[in-house]
Amino acid sequence: MGKETINPLDAILNQYEKNTENRGGNKPKMSNEERLKKYFTEKLKKGEKSAEKTFRILPSSDPTKSPFVEAYYHELSVNSKFEKIHCAKLNDGGDCKICEAKDALYEDGSKKAKLLGSTYTARKFYVVKGIDRDNADHGVKFWRFKHKYTGDGVMDKLIPILKRKGNIMDPRTGRDITISTVRNEKGWSVVTSIMPEDEAVITDPKSAEAKEWIGNSETWRDVYAVKSPEFVTIVAEQKTPVWDSEQKKYVAEEDKDEKETASLEEEINMMGSMGETDSKELEKEVEVTSLETAGGNDDDDDELPF
Repeated sequence: MGKETINPLDAILNQYEKNTENRGGNKPKMSNEERLKKYFTEKLKKGEKSAEKTFRILPSSDPTKSPFVEAYYHELSVNSKFEKIHCAKLNDGGDCKICEAKDALYEDGSKKAKLLGSTYTARKFYVVKGIDRDNADHGVKFWRFKHKYTGDGVMDKLIPILKRKGNIMDPRTGRDITISTVRNEKGWSVVTSIMPEDEAVITDPKSAEAKEWIGNSETWRDVYAVKSPEFVTIVAEQKTPVWDSEQKKYVAEEDKDEKETASLEEEINMMGSMGETDSKELEKEVEVTSLETAGGNDDDDDELPF
């Protein structure tokens, strides 16, 4: 028999089945400590004004595919912090409550609704596997960075290197890259340059590291946490998600407060001591933060402890 040819459709179906298995929850959960070791970021730590980090991009397991996987996240302020929330619609082809809220806001037609709706738009990110040279003992890490439509993002700085130096991902003839980051006038971390180092083998080809690094089968879906449906729905409703230890799920803080208030009112009524009180309803103003074209505060990363 002749050599078996690879059917691209089979490859796509195998990829889908693998991703479906990853979503099935059969794999043991990572601890927070394990998960943190899986993240690489160019962001500066608190107190740092500038820094350089060295990273080696790993090749894709399929040489015909880019190692840069595209993923989509909503960036919204939750509890005074920008969260990156996995978009089930664009990443998985499923239903996304935040996308539904965005569509509803646009249908409203008012200027304020459209402005708020624009902040609900999912943003494109790239995720690539590699080795953090300063923490090589951590093993394979994942680097997630935003696609910038303004043309000054990380990918925009990597493309010229790839054009000039070729396949920098090759385990034997590839190159490390040095990423220089500074803090701008707004206090955000900004990558100012990415420089390729000399050609070098990634590690001893006969070492255990080589097998572990090159043979690593983890995907970004294994590493980046997906918020629960309850959490996403509460955020889409412009409410505040809080963990309820009794129900063991996220609930809206506002709904919880309403129930507690109702219970107190019932108790007072039973005591027959309810007097007339002024009931001023505090109107909560929705402040729409002016985000840059690419969306969100580039210095906020919800998974990281700094």
